[in-house]
Amino acid sequence: MCDWSLAGEFILNEPLKKHTTFRIGGPAKVMLFPRTIEEIRQGVLLARESQLPYVILGNGSNLLVRDSGFPGVVIQLGRNFSKIECKDNLFIAQAGALMPAAAKRALKEGLTGFEFASGIPGSIGGGVNMNAGAYQGEMKDIVSFVRVLDRDLNLSELKKEAMKFSYRHSKAQEESMIIVEVGFSLMPGNPEEISALMEEYTKRRNFKQPLDKASAGSTFKRPEGYFAGKLIEDTGLRGFRYKDAMISEKHCGFVINEGEATCEDVLTLIHMVQKLVYDKFGVCLEREVKILGEE
Repeated sequence: MCDWSLAGEFILNEPLKKHTTFRIGGPAKVMLFPRTIEEIRQGVLLARESQLPYVILGNGSNLLVRDSGFPGVVIQLGRNFSKIECKDNLFIAQAGALMPAAAKRALKEGLTGFEFASGIPGSIGGGVNMNAGAYQGEMKDIVSFVRVLDRDLNLSELKKEAMKFSYRHSKAQEESMIIVEVGFSLMPGNPEEISALMEEYTKRRNFKQPLDKASAGSTFKRPEGYFAGKLIEDTGLRGFRYKDAMISEKHCGFVINEGEATCEDVLTLIHMVQKLVYDKFGVCLEREVKILGEE
């Protein structure tokens, strides 16, 4: 028997729908909540020793978990691993810190640059891993360095240039690194202007996006030369529904859970949308939402 307590707090057979913004998904065999880098290492080592698959989870905001769950170890970098500190203009956050919380702390410190991410519902680690962005800003614009555990669980520090950032992509994603801490280079700014910009972005999001509904954010990547939501809307799919999975009437780029949608319901709807958009426009919509679990 594994001593999972070596990796911090743990729960067996924890429903993952409680840990994703889609509110969908079956149980994880083991769910860990480490507090330190060493506990993260221990979690990975225990999973490997037990010959169980493992995955790193942040806020679960870009994730669709299968109804059967995940037959392995989920290592959540969340509230137990979410410290934020500020040294001069260098802003350092652990991977589990939420981006809205980091934006509020930057505002408190009078630092500008993080405003674009103030409404992105993901964690720092997840956001940097996929180079999240909004309102003409991306994480690569403000990252100074990233501390990661590599496949051999060695800790190293990568400068921004070494991260190979591109659209929704980074070296960490490419090489299955575990992001543990990120340093951001922000600039001194006017707190009133920073606050006003954050409020403006919040208003825009509330007006355009179904933030009151369970979803995983943008369901599809932006096809080159197009916008996924516009293609879906022009295909006549606004409000299109399969059981409790539905294309948002507010923003066609979002699939939402209207109550009791399952993973299979969402995937069925996604495949239908992909086919209909391709038939009408000849454009392949690539899914942005990640899927966790076995078919």
